[in-house]
Amino acid sequence: MKKLVEHMAKSLVMNAEAVSVTAKEEGGSLELTLKVAAEDMGKVIGKQGRIAKAMRVVLKAVAAKEGKRCNLEIE
Repeated sequence: MKKLVEHMAKSLVMNAEAVSVTAKEEGGSLELTLKVAAEDMGKVIGKQGRIAKAMRVVLKAVAAKEGKRCNLEIE
């Protein structure tokens, strides 16, 4: 799932080298943290958070298929 988030983010931003995803497992759920360059933050979040919401929906669907819980935070 980490690779999925990284791939989605790198396809959206201009500075793909600045994209990093960290994973932390807490009590049966996976917490993913996405970090991008400051100038690319708007592209990842989108208008009214639509792109960020779409990324979370895709991630939760993949996690549910694997029988896991997952959350995405964007810094």
